[in-house]
Amino acid sequence: MIRHIVLFTAKDKGDIDKIIDGLSPLTTIPHARRLEVARNRKTDQLGNDIDVVVYGEFDSEVELAAYKAHDLYQASTKRVQPLRDMRFAADYDVPAE
Repeated sequence: MIRHIVLFTAKDKGDIDKIIDGLSPLTTIPHARRLEVARNRKTDQLGNDIDVVVYGEFDSEVELAAYKAHDLYQASTKRVQPLRDMRFAADYDVPAE
């Protein structure tokens, strides 16, 4: 399994809900085992720069690639890109249990 985590900061903090709205259609893309879009709670004592989190789980690299190639992914990226400042992404393998 692959975990896919993307972290966003908003250019304007007033646009955080717009970013969440723009990313929410990602949860309907069928290639993910699990996909969540959430506002960062900002409760960490060392850093709270991140505004929005996307968390996904995919069965394989093929499923992750299909997710990224989906029309909803492309539309979401186009909608959110002008609103976000920074974007950090990480993908890592989870060993089978």
